[in-house]
Amino acid sequence: MSAASQAPARFDEAAWFKSTASAAQNECVEVNTGTGAVIGLRDSKDTAAGTIAVTVGPFTDFVSALGAGEL
Repeated sequence: MSAASQAPARFDEAAWFKSTASAAQNECVEVNTGTGAVIGLRDSKDTAAGTIAVTVGPFTDFVSALGAGEL
């Protein structure tokens, strides 16, 4: 199946979360891991603006690099 013919990922509205470390800040990214193979990302200030869907592997690599101070 080509990427153009794939249906967009759907995310359960109740499953969105943001880091507890960012609770006091307004500029946050929310994450949704509810679909298994695809992670959803969105702006917590403007949730209607859209969602970015990424696969688990690259997202995990990104978060690991952030935690290790590599980015």
